[in-house]
Amino acid sequence: MNTRKPDRLEAARLEKLHRIEELGLDPWGQRFDDHIPIDEARRRCPAEAGTDGDVVRVAGRIMLRNNRGKLKFYHVQDWTGRIQLMVSRGDLSEEQWELIGALDLGDLVGIDGRLRVSQTGEKTIFAEKITMLCKSLAQPPEKFHGARDTEMLLRQRSIDLIYNEGVLARMLKRTRIIHSIRQTLSGQGFVEVETPVLHSVAGGAAARPFITAHNTLGIELYMRIALELHLKRLMVGGVERVYEIGRVFRNEGIDATHNPEFTMIEIYQAYGDYRSMMDLTERIVVEAAEALGEGLVLPWGEERIDFTPPWPRRCYAELFEEHAGCPMNDPAAVAEVAKRLGIETDGVHPDVVINDVFEATVEDALVGPIFVTDYPASLCPLTKRKADDPNVAERFELFIQGMELANAYTELNDPRLQEELFQTQLDGLDEEDSMAKTDSDFLTALKVGMPPAGGLGIGIDRLVMLLTDSRTIRDVIFFPLLRPESVGGPPAETPAGTS
Repeated sequence: MNTRKPDRLEAARLEKLHRIEELGLDPWGQRFDDHIPIDEARRRCPAEAGTDGDVVRVAGRIMLRNNRGKLKFYHVQDWTGRIQLMVSRGDLSEEQWELIGALDLGDLVGIDGRLRVSQTGEKTIFAEKITMLCKSLAQPPEKFHGARDTEMLLRQRSIDLIYNEGVLARMLKRTRIIHSIRQTLSGQGFVEVETPVLHSVAGGAAARPFITAHNTLGIELYMRIALELHLKRLMVGGVERVYEIGRVFRNEGIDATHNPEFTMIEIYQAYGDYRSMMDLTERIVVEAAEALGEGLVLPWGEERIDFTPPWPRRCYAELFEEHAGCPMNDPAAVAEVAKRLGIETDGVHPDVVINDVFEATVEDALVGPIFVTDYPASLCPLTKRKADDPNVAERFELFIQGMELANAYTELNDPRLQEELFQTQLDGLDEEDSMAKTDSDFLTALKVGMPPAGGLGIGIDRLVMLLTDSRTIRDVIFFPLLRPESVGGPPAETPAGTS
């Protein structure tokens, strides 16, 4: 039994709740049909002051109030917008006026009334009936002027969505972006599927997995770190254009662009290649930006990102030489640059060193959108090599503002080479970090015959960040992972790739 004594503010709200009950009303509300979104009510409001408009029904949360004796003004908000409510003593019954006196900021109410522009030019509903829909027992943050405690907001996202302007709109943009992606892919003949979250082999990416176990079977399982291998099995089975939007789990650090649980999309197209995936990536991102209705040149802090296609395509080796100052096929020069940058080289595969230097010298300079193509083959064990140069993989990554957004391959479909690569770990990578994990079931499927194909992965959270001018992944995930409150201290970020 809960014996906690309510504080003064909660006690005052409880007293008003009891007053509502004494009126014979349900303080928690009932079904409320036929109401319209507040933004529609605003559109239907007459343009001139003093002109009567339609009688409308809306529902929302009380955000502001201003009492002037027998006139009371409220701002009521739903997920489409906010409108002023005017309540006059002379227009309501005694019971309704008593109900008005029991309302608090944060309460949810239904309103029937006539639209009119007030004398101050404010679009207003002149109330004819108020319906109680839910009593709020919690005091709004910081005297109703908006919450600013970052940790509190992350732990109580509902408060953030209600009281911080722009947060709900940003999260609703996320849903529009994902809806647009589905529409784009459906229009191109792709089908959406669901594949297992629990894997017997943590394959398809270079990442540390979360480990769990199945009690009945007595086996160790891994939360998936990628969607790839099951989707390729479906391609083998004849699903020629397939994708999945799914949650992926990587037991690594937290920073501005990494959360251990995140959303990605992986897409596979039979009889395509990485160039097909470049075209598709560009189309997906451009149409997602257009779905927001704000054009293709979007803000990024003090800068702008121009998503207007076509986007430049630059070779990995060319960018390496341009920014690192030496050719990537000159081991001595690369080692010298690595040493200057503090990058470990002893006992590390030369291509891993090259990629570490690339990340340190090139990526931050890639304002983009820009496709970086043709990576060292040894870094890409699931990728087909170029026909004229087996040391180069047909792979691209899309960078925007120094952030990797998409990764794509011409998929390797030679089961003999795939098995060989699964059995060869790159020097300089811990076994748990290597994506070359032997998945015997996948190899069995590959031997049946997988069509030549292009494959693509896009980080949904990062895409939403870029299209909504959000600088941290926590701002675009409804419920990011946080340190438990009992541990103490703020939800500090840790470098990605660390445990």
